[in-house]
Amino acid sequence: MSIGILDYGMANLRSVQNGFAQAGHTARVISTADEIRYVDRLVLPGVGAFQDAVATLRQHGLDQAIIRHIDAGKPFLGICLGLQMLFDVGYEDGEHAGLGVLRGTCERFKVDQTHGLKVPHMGWNQIQFVKPSPLFKGLADESNVYFVHGYHVVPADNSVVATTTDYGGKFVSSIWRDNVVATQFHPEKSQRVGLTILKNFAEM
Repeated sequence: MSIGILDYGMANLRSVQNGFAQAGHTARVISTADEIRYVDRLVLPGVGAFQDAVATLRQHGLDQAIIRHIDAGKPFLGICLGLQMLFDVGYEDGEHAGLGVLRGTCERFKVDQTHGLKVPHMGWNQIQFVKPSPLFKGLADESNVYFVHGYHVVPADNSVVATTTDYGGKFVSSIWRDNVVATQFHPEKSQRVGLTILKNFAEM
Protein backbone atom coordinates (compact mmCIF):
# COMPACT_ATOMS: atom_id res chain seq x y z
CA MET A 1 0.00 0.00 0.00
CA SER A 2 1.51 3.34 -1.06
CA ILE A 3 0.40 6.90 -0.26
CA GLY A 4 1.44 9.78 -2.51
CA ILE A 5 1.23 13.44 -1.49
CA LEU A 6 1.11 15.59 -4.60
CA ASP A 7 3.60 18.45 -4.79
CA TYR A 8 2.51 21.15 -7.24
CA GLY A 9 4.13 24.03 -5.38
CA MET A 10 1.15 25.19 -3.27
CA ALA A 11 1.14 23.24 0.00
CA ASN A 12 3.03 22.51 3.19
CA LEU A 13 3.86 18.96 2.20
CA ARG A 14 6.16 18.07 5.07
CA SER A 15 3.52 18.67 7.73
CA VAL A 16 1.15 16.33 5.88
CA GLN A 17 3.90 13.75 5.45
CA ASN A 18 4.84 14.03 9.12
CA GLY A 19 1.18 13.67 10.09
CA PHE A 20 0.97 10.34 8.28
CA ALA A 21 4.22 9.23 9.92
CA GLN A 22 2.84 10.07 13.37
CA ALA A 23 -0.29 8.12 12.45
CA GLY A 24 1.87 5.09 11.68
CA HIS A 25 1.96 5.23 7.87
CA THR A 26 4.62 6.15 5.34
CA ALA A 27 3.68 8.68 2.67
CA ARG A 28 5.98 9.98 -0.03
CA VAL A 29 5.95 13.27 -1.90
CA ILE A 30 5.33 12.93 -5.65
CA SER A 31 5.17 15.54 -8.39
CA THR A 32 4.46 13.94 -11.77
CA ALA A 33 1.50 12.41 -13.55
CA ASP A 34 3.48 9.21 -14.02
CA GLU A 35 4.08 8.89 -10.27
CA ILE A 36 0.35 9.29 -9.61
CA ARG A 37 -0.27 6.14 -11.67
CA TYR A 38 1.70 4.02 -9.25
CA VAL A 39 0.29 5.09 -5.88
CA ASP A 40 -2.63 3.34 -4.20
CA ARG A 41 -3.79 6.45 -2.33
CA LEU A 42 -3.42 10.07 -3.42
CA VAL A 43 -3.45 13.19 -1.25
CA LEU A 44 -4.02 16.63 -2.81
CA PRO A 45 -3.22 19.32 -0.23
CA GLY A 46 -3.18 23.01 -0.98
CA VAL A 47 -3.14 26.60 0.21
CA GLY A 48 -3.43 29.76 -1.86
CA ALA A 49 -5.43 30.86 -4.89
CA PHE A 50 -7.88 28.55 -6.68
CA GLN A 51 -7.03 29.88 -10.15
CA ASP A 52 -3.27 29.51 -9.75
CA ALA A 53 -3.55 26.02 -8.31
CA VAL A 54 -5.80 24.66 -11.06
CA ALA A 55 -3.66 26.31 -13.75
CA THR A 56 -0.54 24.66 -12.32
CA LEU A 57 -2.20 21.23 -12.25
CA ARG A 58 -3.29 21.62 -15.89
CA GLN A 59 0.08 22.93 -17.04
CA HIS A 60 1.76 19.73 -15.84
CA GLY A 61 -0.97 17.30 -16.84
CA LEU A 62 -1.71 16.57 -13.20
CA ASP A 63 -5.42 17.36 -13.48
CA GLN A 64 -6.12 14.40 -15.76
CA ALA A 65 -3.87 12.14 -13.71
CA ILE A 66 -5.88 13.01 -10.59
CA ILE A 67 -9.14 12.28 -12.39
CA ARG A 68 -7.80 8.95 -13.69
CA HIS A 69 -6.80 8.00 -10.13
CA ILE A 70 -10.30 8.80 -8.87
CA ASP A 71 -12.02 7.08 -11.80
CA ALA A 72 -9.97 3.94 -11.07
CA GLY A 73 -11.64 3.77 -7.64
CA LYS A 74 -8.46 4.45 -5.69
CA PRO A 75 -8.78 6.39 -2.39
CA PHE A 76 -8.31 10.14 -2.76
CA LEU A 77 -7.99 12.78 -0.02
CA GLY A 78 -8.27 16.51 -0.74
CA ILE A 79 -7.21 19.01 1.93
CA CYS A 80 -8.38 22.66 1.99
CA LEU A 81 -7.71 23.95 -1.54
CA GLY A 82 -7.51 20.28 -2.53
CA LEU A 83 -11.21 20.01 -1.61
CA GLN A 84 -12.21 23.22 -3.36
CA MET A 85 -10.60 22.31 -6.69
CA LEU A 86 -12.72 19.15 -6.96
CA PHE A 87 -15.76 21.28 -7.80
CA ASP A 88 -16.89 22.83 -11.09
CA VAL A 89 -16.21 26.52 -10.50
CA GLY A 90 -14.29 28.75 -8.10
CA TYR A 91 -15.15 32.44 -7.63
CA GLU A 92 -11.86 33.82 -6.34
CA ASP A 93 -10.81 36.89 -8.37
CA GLY A 94 -13.23 36.00 -11.15
CA GLU A 95 -14.78 32.76 -12.33
CA HIS A 96 -12.46 29.80 -12.86
CA ALA A 97 -13.11 26.19 -13.87
CA GLY A 98 -12.18 23.54 -11.32
CA LEU A 99 -11.57 19.84 -11.88
CA GLY A 100 -15.27 19.04 -12.16
CA VAL A 101 -15.08 15.84 -10.13
CA LEU A 102 -18.05 17.07 -8.08
CA ARG A 103 -20.85 19.39 -9.14
CA GLY A 104 -20.96 22.73 -7.35
CA THR A 105 -19.07 25.94 -6.63
CA CYS A 106 -16.45 27.41 -4.32
CA GLU A 107 -17.52 30.76 -2.88
CA ARG A 108 -16.20 33.41 -0.53
CA PHE A 109 -17.55 33.58 3.01
CA LYS A 110 -20.29 36.12 3.59
CA VAL A 111 -20.25 36.70 7.36
CA ASP A 112 -21.40 39.43 9.70
CA GLN A 113 -18.17 41.08 10.77
CA THR A 114 -20.01 43.12 13.42
CA HIS A 115 -20.19 39.90 15.43
CA GLY A 116 -16.42 39.49 15.39
CA LEU A 117 -16.32 37.07 12.47
CA LYS A 118 -13.45 37.62 10.10
CA VAL A 119 -12.50 36.30 6.68
CA PRO A 120 -10.43 34.20 6.36
CA HIS A 121 -11.92 31.81 8.89
CA MET A 122 -8.87 30.87 10.92
CA GLY A 123 -8.49 28.68 14.00
CA TRP A 124 -10.24 25.82 15.79
CA ASN A 125 -13.87 24.95 15.16
CA GLN A 126 -16.16 21.93 15.47
CA ILE A 127 -17.40 19.51 12.82
CA GLN A 128 -20.96 18.18 12.91
CA PHE A 129 -21.57 14.79 11.32
CA VAL A 130 -24.12 14.73 8.49
CA LYS A 131 -23.52 11.12 7.47
CA PRO A 132 -21.07 8.40 8.52
CA SER A 133 -17.75 8.66 6.70
CA PRO A 134 -14.79 6.26 6.85
CA LEU A 135 -12.61 9.31 7.47
CA PHE A 136 -14.14 9.90 10.91
CA LYS A 137 -14.12 6.35 12.28
CA GLY A 138 -13.56 6.46 16.03
CA LEU A 139 -14.16 10.21 16.33
CA ALA A 140 -16.94 12.00 18.19
CA ASP A 141 -19.40 14.47 16.75
CA GLU A 142 -18.34 18.08 17.51
CA SER A 143 -14.63 17.17 17.33
CA ASN A 144 -12.33 20.19 17.05
CA VAL A 145 -10.26 20.71 13.90
CA TYR A 146 -8.11 23.53 12.52
CA PHE A 147 -9.21 25.79 9.65
CA VAL A 148 -7.50 28.46 7.50
CA HIS A 149 -9.70 29.50 4.55
CA GLY A 150 -11.65 32.37 3.05
CA TYR A 151 -13.73 30.25 0.66
CA HIS A 152 -16.02 27.25 1.10
CA VAL A 153 -17.70 24.78 -1.24
CA VAL A 154 -21.41 24.71 -2.11
CA PRO A 155 -22.19 21.26 -3.55
CA ALA A 156 -25.03 20.90 -6.04
CA ASP A 157 -25.71 17.46 -4.52
CA ASN A 158 -26.01 17.54 -0.74
CA SER A 159 -25.58 13.77 -0.54
CA VAL A 160 -21.80 14.28 -0.75
CA VAL A 161 -21.71 16.33 2.47
CA ALA A 162 -20.07 14.43 5.34
CA THR A 163 -19.74 17.24 7.91
CA THR A 164 -20.73 20.86 8.36
CA THR A 165 -19.30 23.57 10.59
CA ASP A 166 -20.82 26.80 11.86
CA TYR A 167 -19.15 30.12 11.06
CA GLY A 168 -21.85 32.75 10.80
CA GLY A 169 -23.99 29.94 9.40
CA LYS A 170 -23.39 26.36 8.35
CA PHE A 171 -20.85 25.57 5.66
CA VAL A 172 -19.56 22.27 4.27
CA SER A 173 -16.40 21.23 6.11
CA SER A 174 -15.90 17.80 4.51
CA ILE A 175 -17.29 15.63 1.72
CA TRP A 176 -17.40 11.93 0.93
CA ARG A 177 -18.43 10.18 -2.28
CA ASP A 178 -17.30 6.60 -2.91
CA ASN A 179 -13.47 6.64 -2.89
CA VAL A 180 -13.23 10.46 -2.64
CA VAL A 181 -12.93 12.16 0.74
CA ALA A 182 -11.90 15.76 1.29
CA THR A 183 -11.74 18.23 4.17
CA GLN A 184 -11.87 22.02 4.28
CA PHE A 185 -9.87 21.89 7.51
CA HIS A 186 -6.26 20.74 7.91
CA PRO A 187 -5.96 17.27 9.49
CA GLU A 188 -2.18 17.71 9.70
CA LYS A 189 -2.74 20.69 12.01
CA SER A 190 -5.59 19.16 14.02
CA GLN A 191 -3.57 17.20 16.59
CA ARG A 192 -5.06 13.89 17.82
CA VAL A 193 -8.25 14.23 15.79
CA GLY A 194 -6.30 14.99 12.64
CA LEU A 195 -3.92 12.06 13.10
CA THR A 196 -6.93 9.76 13.46
CA ILE A 197 -8.32 11.15 10.18
CA LEU A 198 -5.02 10.54 8.36
CA LYS A 199 -4.82 7.01 9.80
CA ASN A 200 -8.39 6.31 8.69
CA PHE A 201 -7.60 7.48 5.16
CA ALA A 202 -4.47 5.34 5.00
CA GLU A 203 -6.59 2.33 5.97
CA MET A 204 -9.58 2.99 3.67
